Amino acid sequence: MYDVAVLGAGAAGLVAATRAAECAARVVLLEKNRKAGVKILMSGGTRCNITNARGLRRLDSVSGPIDPAFDPKLLRGARAIQDAFGANGPFLGPSLRKFDVDQTVRLFESEGVAVKVEANGKVFPVSDRSVDVLDALLRRLERSGAEIRFLSPARSIERLGDLWRVALPQGEVRARRLILAVGGRSFPGCGTTGDGYALAQGLGHTIIEVRPALVPLKVEPDWVPTLRGLSLQDVVASVHGPSGPALAERREAILFTHTGLSGPAIMDVSRAEARREGEGRLELRIDFRPDESREDVDRRLQAATRKGRASVASILSADLPHRLAECVLDHCGIPRSRIGPDLSRPERIKLVSALKGLALPIAGTLGFEKAEVCSGGVALDEVDPKTLESRLAPGLFLAGEVLDLDGLIGGYNFQGAWSTGWLAGESAAAGSATT
Repeated sequence: MYDVAVLGAGAAGLVAATRAAECAARVVLLEKNRKAGVKILMSGGTRCNITNARGLRRLDSVSGPIDPAFDPKLLRGARAIQDAFGANGPFLGPSLRKFDVDQTVRLFESEGVAVKVEANGKVFPVSDRSVDVLDALLRRLERSGAEIRFLSPARSIERLGDLWRVALPQGEVRARRLILAVGGRSFPGCGTTGDGYALAQGLGHTIIEVRPALVPLKVEPDWVPTLRGLSLQDVVASVHGPSGPALAERREAILFTHTGLSGPAIMDVSRAEARREGEGRLELRIDFRPDESREDVDRRLQAATRKGRASVASILSADLPHRLAECVLDHCGIPRSRIGPDLSRPERIKLVSALKGLALPIAGTLGFEKAEVCSGGVALDEVDPKTLESRLAPGLFLAGEVLDLDGLIGGYNFQGAWSTGWLAGESAAAGSATT
């Protein structure tokens, strides 16, 4: 018999179990894997992007190094975190008021994990070791007195009067309050295979269709894979439908891969493809010169082609990697051997259009196996944002990726997990004390 049972020892579950136990509840944390935090260990290229500095209230909350390129004017507190989650961001308001970015930094630094702020606002451990992040969480969990059981997947959950019964392979656990924090379907190799959706649905919850988000894109042109390994640090990527404004847009880095495109800008706009409805393909456009207008690019190209007899490829290579410059020419149907003075006006117009919006038909995503998070999950209007308690199943609390919450790349999703875990743990402990 426990006051609180937590399902899932990922980011949200570890914090939820710890917080509930710190609030004097008797807690058991049930994990299906042999160890906790598998996804934490592999995140951020095994560095673990803990949160984003834009969500700080005060930059001096960070005791570690701060990249001089990070602009303190970008600090926006909880609003920055909420905005990263789009239309569903306001749901996170109460969770962030309970546990915000400043508190997140303090928690890890109090456990001996110094953190640093990089130029783009991403907050990493100074050691660049995700294992340090997980070890900090496990140390605090142990001190809290919460019990953790591994190889304990929940087969089913049901309400028995004032108690919850969790059926496990080796028996059952009963608790006054239950926290569902089993994650989504991204990186299924970590054990996140969507179990929580079925458990929530069995209790009457609506599941917004789950699709991969923050995921690399496959694109149609066969020349793209020939550039695999090539990266560009500052471009604008956008996704467009047949008409109207861009469905998503992001200025950041991109990476060419053997299947298409990845990198922060691509991952952030991939949600538009993931949530695409109906027939027809969307189009990815890349602006290689985001600080210049189309007219400026045209004037600069005209001036460059009038000087000497340099090839157009070499002229483009002043701003682009040479291999990419040649592929852009191929894409525009312009011979690689074309020299500047021989570039015709129609060819120049095509080239300017490509430099300011290279259009690549999207052929899909790499799916849940390569998605960092999921789009979709338990419908938010069925959960009380002030406590994270289910409106349909009293005594059930939900935290982390099982909810219909997905944010931009850059530590925002981890912050959502820490904050919802904290609030769910505190709310569940308070609820168990009143029964």
